[in-house]
Amino acid sequence: MSNKIILKKKIKNFNKKIFVPGDKSLSIRWVLISSLSSGVSKAQNLLMSEDVIAALKSIKKLGVKVYYNSKICKIHGVGINGYKYKKGIIINAQNSGTLGRLILGLLIDSPVSIKIIGDKSLSKRDFRRITNPLSKFGAHFNLKNGYSLPLIIKGSKKLKPIKFFERNGSAQCKSSVIFAGIKTNGKTIIKAKKSRNHTELLFKHLKLPFKVKKKKNFDLIEVNKVKKINPIDYNIPSDISSSAFFIALTILSKKSKLIIKNVNINPTRVGMLTILKKMGVSISLNNKRTYKGELIADLNIRSPKVIKSINCPANLNSGAIDEFLVIFLVAAKAKGVSFFKNLDELDKKESPRLKWGSKILSLMGVKIISTNNSIKIFGNPNLEVNKKITIKNYLKDHRVFMTSVIAALSFGGEWHIHNQDAIKSSFPSFLKTINILMK
Repeated sequence: MSNKIILKKKIKNFNKKIFVPGDKSLSIRWVLISSLSSGVSKAQNLLMSEDVIAALKSIKKLGVKVYYNSKICKIHGVGINGYKYKKGIIINAQNSGTLGRLILGLLIDSPVSIKIIGDKSLSKRDFRRITNPLSKFGAHFNLKNGYSLPLIIKGSKKLKPIKFFERNGSAQCKSSVIFAGIKTNGKTIIKAKKSRNHTELLFKHLKLPFKVKKKKNFDLIEVNKVKKINPIDYNIPSDISSSAFFIALTILSKKSKLIIKNVNINPTRVGMLTILKKMGVSISLNNKRTYKGELIADLNIRSPKVIKSINCPANLNSGAIDEFLVIFLVAAKAKGVSFFKNLDELDKKESPRLKWGSKILSLMGVKIISTNNSIKIFGNPNLEVNKKITIKNYLKDHRVFMTSVIAALSFGGEWHIHNQDAIKSSFPSFLKTINILMK
């Protein structure tokens, strides 16, 4: 069976209602926090992707009992100090930077050496941004080439609280330091550039001993040692990053309407919605409610008659960092020239995404001007693709694959998109959902 798909025709207009799977960031955090709880935690709509399954396998190696099927997942937490540290443990984070970085914070007190490995893509990413602060707690690290996976961590029983300034807007690094702080006597203080706050919201819901003071450009977080975590039952809301592909497809398809149910609209994650609003796109948020600290709503999207260009404010970047590839597609059909800047973090993802976004647009015939951290897109409301385009060798980046599918269905042409297994890391049912819209 070929691991390549071929798309030859544009999607027709549609009027549908869909569900997308559970939020990946929340799914992985729920797995890790539940493993340290005192009791049995249960989750529904847990994202059963390779990244989340890797998280479940990781905690099982640390002595945590796990049961799951397609409807429910149960984790028998072992308590805050209950991990069983056996010699020779190897944890495979697969493609997940979230798992690879967050779990290091929970292993901060390991008395034995534990090896963390990942796939080809994850093994190219720089782990110093998290091993450097975790070293200050007292843990010891050995990294390949001094910066990457595989790495070996050996914790300490004499952990010292730290002060950490997180400058990159990385929720992964911030959360890993928070996790280390809950195992450390004393007060750990984090000054963090604004980023996703799922960890903080879960901690607040669980009434754990920490504080967040919101400043204009950063958050000041205080973390104290945790004695006990209560089990948490969670119906995981749908992932807005997965929803982004269908939002873009609706915008780029004439006379189409779409409702996506029960989507997590955490304010730190809705940068795409803000950007699209500035581009003249109307997206209604219906049935808004708060669930365990997270904002949830049904998204109602209509394809606009005209898409406006945008000079995108850089302060929206962190809230849209996983959605920029499809935002670029929307800009390609806008009336006028769009400009996006300060996108350094895009190239620190599963693949160099700014380069891939530029490449996809260039292959489509879109005029662009790009630098190592910005892109100018010359939009064309009448853009159509009438040639063969091949997408391959993109380090199994799920978002490159899915963006290419949306481009093919929106603009036409003959697309040969390799390695469809890439979607297994975050959205295994992506193509099935696409088929729903094509019926």
